[in-house]
Amino acid sequence: MLTPTEISNLQTPVLLTLDLIGTFVFAVSGAVTAVRARLDLFGVIVLSIAAGTAGGIIRDLLIGAVPPEAISDWRYMGAAIPAGFVTFYWPRLLDRLRHPMLIFDAAGLALFAVAGTQKALAFGLSPAMAAALGMVTGIGGGMVRDLLVVKIPVVLRADLYALAALAGAAAVVVCNVWQVPSVAAAIVGVALCFGLRTMAIYRGWRLPSARPSEHESTAIRKNVDIDEQ
Repeated sequence: MLTPTEISNLQTPVLLTLDLIGTFVFAVSGAVTAVRARLDLFGVIVLSIAAGTAGGIIRDLLIGAVPPEAISDWRYMGAAIPAGFVTFYWPRLLDRLRHPMLIFDAAGLALFAVAGTQKALAFGLSPAMAAALGMVTGIGGGMVRDLLVVKIPVVLRADLYALAALAGAAAVVVCNVWQVPSVAAAIVGVALCFGLRTMAIYRGWRLPSARPSEHESTAIRKNVDIDEQ
């Protein structure tokens, strides 16, 4: 297992910048979700921290980078907590954007997928595993955010979410194989992931979803009616 000093040496300025920006934008998406769920200030801050740091914590635990940067480095909390306060007290700043939560979520997805992939590569993981870990890093914060407000996570629905993260992560891996500079690789990965996700939002691109049989649909509707009573 790597020592904290060795881990710090692997945390390049590019990785750190991507991590912190991703933390902030995912924290904003978590705070927006909390505001829409009418949580109090404490709930908004908790959800912003969870959404902003969960993906990075999962990534660091899987590659053995302990303690996770989101816990050991104050800058991660310093990026997540202000996002919660700004969203709670000035929600109209974000309402001016169309689908603000989805756009910030797409940005966080792209940044975390790329940062997760680059950090996995820095820790010596194979290209395939680095891309998979980048995808997990990207979807982790959104899944935790949705679960905390009792919603089906976006990644489990038909939207192009995990697939967009995997595409961005794969682009970084390909750039690494071709020895493209890390900054250029990050730009390519972020652009691809963010572009796919936003196009899916505005164009309605969706993957095929499971369709239960008529008998199962009837049973589901009956269960829903019972629950509502």
